[in-house]
Amino acid sequence: QVQLMESGGGSVQAGGSLRLLCSVSGYRDYAMAWFRQAAGKEREGVASISTSGGSTAYAASVKGRFTISKDNAKKTLYLQMYNLKPDDTAMYYCAADATNGPSLSLQGHSYNYWGQGTQVTVSS
Repeated sequence: QVQLMESGGGSVQAGGSLRLLCSVSGYRDYAMAWFRQAAGKEREGVASISTSGGSTAYAASVKGRFTISKDNAKKTLYLQMYNLKPDDTAMYYCAADATNGPSLSLQGHSYNYWGQGTQVTVSS
């Protein structure tokens, strides 16, 4: 089975940067994504990446500020975040698609494995 574990969250002032990491335990490479859920809000797709890492997609709210990448040799997914805003405060989750479905989805139902999350808090 696929196991995912996020790290790298923390507290930062607005305008700061953080890099999130997700370690992947699985037999092969996967299309993956980052999601976030703020307190009292719905889960939101943030960024997605194809199995090879060659294609990416972003939510409009983070385009130009966040970069998703992966290192398949290290079995690690990354989310580089800069110019963070208070609205970015949320629990961030990584997700993997083990079904060989369409890539670059930002919909939660497209992913069948999830990490436990890492908290990002951005103060004003």
